[in-house]
Amino acid sequence: MATANTRDHLIEIGLQAMHSTGYASTGVKQILDMAGVPKGSFYHYFPSKEAFTVEVIQRYVANETALREPILLSSSEPPLQRLRAYFDAQTAIYERAKTLCGCLLGNLSIEVADHIPRLQSVLGETFVYWQGALAAVLSEAEARGELPASLKPSETSGFILNAWEGALVRMKAEQSLEPLRTFRHYIFDILLKK
Repeated sequence: MATANTRDHLIEIGLQAMHSTGYASTGVKQILDMAGVPKGSFYHYFPSKEAFTVEVIQRYVANETALREPILLSSSEPPLQRLRAYFDAQTAIYERAKTLCGCLLGNLSIEVADHIPRLQSVLGETFVYWQGALAAVLSEAEARGELPASLKPSETSGFILNAWEGALVRMKAEQSLEPLRTFRHYIFDILLKK
């Protein structure tokens, strides 16, 4: 099935495979077999599995950004309502999933970030970017007087992101949505309640 879209097809297949089984369990041969393309196609587009994984992460981030931005950047709702709507939308994705795989970024961070410096760097930059998007919404809430005075947007966004990733790890380990419900309750009904 080698076509002009072979590169994109390989990335999409790799994203699905790595998200469900992890970096180490996803081999190049498995990706090629799933994609139905010859080995040369992979190495024509990607010099290594590591370089391929960077592309997979970038695709995952693009998909997540496409979900996040319309919700967080909307001007039709107050900022904290948008933030809640964003995490509600994320939770809804997991509610529809057959298997609770967690977040690709969190999974890769646990699996490879401590021994593949390039992936560590890409993952770290991605979390900083995501935290910045959350901080922007919290800054808007602060400017409108909706954020509790003791909370600083940058620190709070980091805490929220860390709590969300922790909830996803727990969700994956327990194959239960309860950690996501607990996250939403504590973040929105306690931490951000003014």
